[in-house]
Amino acid sequence: MDNQTNHISLTASELANLWTQYMNDSMACHFLTHSLKVCKDKEVYAILEYALSLSKSHLTKLKDFFQNENYPVPQGFSKSDVNLDAPRLFSDTFMLVYLQIMSLHGLSGYALSVGTSVRSDQRRYYIQCNKETMELHNRTVTVMLKKGIYSRTPVINPPDNVDFVKKQNFMFGWIGERRPLNAIEISGIHYNMQKTVVKVVLEIAFSQVAKSAEIRDYFIRGIAVCEKQNEVLGSILVEEHLSPPRFWASEVTNSSEAPFSDKLMLFQIVSLVSVALGYNGAAMSVSQRKDLSLQYIRLMAEMGQYAEDGANLLIKNGWLEQPPTIDDREAIAKKK
Repeated sequence: MDNQTNHISLTASELANLWTQYMNDSMACHFLTHSLKVCKDKEVYAILEYALSLSKSHLTKLKDFFQNENYPVPQGFSKSDVNLDAPRLFSDTFMLVYLQIMSLHGLSGYALSVGTSVRSDQRRYYIQCNKETMELHNRTVTVMLKKGIYSRTPVINPPDNVDFVKKQNFMFGWIGERRPLNAIEISGIHYNMQKTVVKVVLEIAFSQVAKSAEIRDYFIRGIAVCEKQNEVLGSILVEEHLSPPRFWASEVTNSSEAPFSDKLMLFQIVSLVSVALGYNGAAMSVSQRKDLSLQYIRLMAEMGQYAEDGANLLIKNGWLEQPPTIDDREAIAKKK
């Protein structure tokens, strides 16, 4: 640690960044370890190996940060959360798609961490994480393009010249004639659908192997929530004669033996739903057709309830680890 930061305590934002990354990388380590063991494609294997090395190196650095600040290291996940002898649950093709979406989430998270960190050691660390994740994303997309499995967003023909909005009905969408989607709106719809596709494939696979009937039912419910979202957003693209992203459900095997604990699977789904809420909100904020904003609001309400129910399941099973929290002054006062 820098001499200049030795005496500076971590802020709440910096602690939040470290804690969140530790939980995510702890989960990723065990998920990727099993994926690596069952992988057959050499190119996919190399990318999984690189992704796993990043998660392991991050955990080492994160432990140092916590210990140097006299904060307890989070428990996260352990070897008990993975069964390395279980057969594969996903094809190598899907693992490329999974890594593409996870690297996108990482890039967004690390950029936010840089922006909310004050200490120089924290900023340098997340800048390095961002560089590593850029490399992971680049390698993943390169192989996906080579294999012809990358879902590109639709192409827009170039206009003859620059134009400006002339009528207020540019913002309309449910009354009268709808204007065509613009590039910003198409991008938001397409990438939100891509992220949802990955989540629904995980839920299909996890529902096959979950040991708890309650958690299995939760995953099955999530499939319906995701499929509804993609049906709504996909219909908007189809209406404009645009192709939605590819669906990857066929890349799930027929195995019913769990490679991962119910705790790990539930944590991953709840985390992805929480992140999806943020991405849907971002897409809604830049959508200039009011009908799109209304659809996002409806979808986010359903997803928010699903995320809350998942968090309650984590609490019920004693699996929801508490982030660093400020002192309860009232409780301290009552001790006297």
